[in-house]
Amino acid sequence: MRVLFVGDIVGEPGRKAVFRHVDRIRGERGIDLAIGNAENSAGGFGVTAEVARELFDLGFDVLTTGNHVWDKREALDFIRTEKRLLRPANYPEGSPGTGSGIFSTASGERVGVLQVMGRVFMPSLDCPFRTALREVERLKRETPNVIVDMHAEATSEKVAMGWHLDGRASAVLGTHTHVQTADARVLPGGTGYMTDVGMTGPMDGVIGMKRDLVLARFLSGMPKRFVVASGPAVFSAAVLDIDGATGTCRSVEAVYLPDG
Repeated sequence: MRVLFVGDIVGEPGRKAVFRHVDRIRGERGIDLAIGNAENSAGGFGVTAEVARELFDLGFDVLTTGNHVWDKREALDFIRTEKRLLRPANYPEGSPGTGSGIFSTASGERVGVLQVMGRVFMPSLDCPFRTALREVERLKRETPNVIVDMHAEATSEKVAMGWHLDGRASAVLGTHTHVQTADARVLPGGTGYMTDVGMTGPMDGVIGMKRDLVLARFLSGMPKRFVVASGPAVFSAAVLDIDGATGTCRSVEAVYLPDG
């Protein structure tokens, strides 16, 4: 079984990169399930029902989010009914939506997808490590195949989650920092791992935002309203090859496709 996981999709440039690549990669690589992180897909901050539906139409089976999940108010209602749109599972009980689900491929294989969010330099939520272990064990009662999106700032926290779930999850893939890391591998217990899948969005900004606005904030210390950058985009993703019978990951391949 092959799974495509696309890193943080930023604004319209990121969605255009998805349009150029996802359907083609699904066909060329024999992708059975496509997952994308959509927390920055609507204007760089949050996701809307319209944008989520566009991404589903472009070939995604599941969308994850992160700390920007609530930035667009309409997401509060949409996420209650759209089970293919996940928010971090370690949000407090009673938060809208769900943090995990079981999804079927075209061939009928079942895949559990889970998202948790780190706490280092991030909002204070329930423990992601305890939440992840509990949710992975619950999902594995229904399928051996479980993919985890670890949405976190600190690389150490992501690496720790990889080891925490090694031999338990099929893969642990990091999102949020928008810079693809060069450490895609299969851990000793059979769990695919990558600290950050990277960003799908504008190449010439600062993690997707207009660089002059970001520089002005760093130089002045004053708040600035960030705007999605324009220009060429990059498509960042990971392709997982998983033994569907055991849930063991055979390989993790980083995908990095810059415009031009």
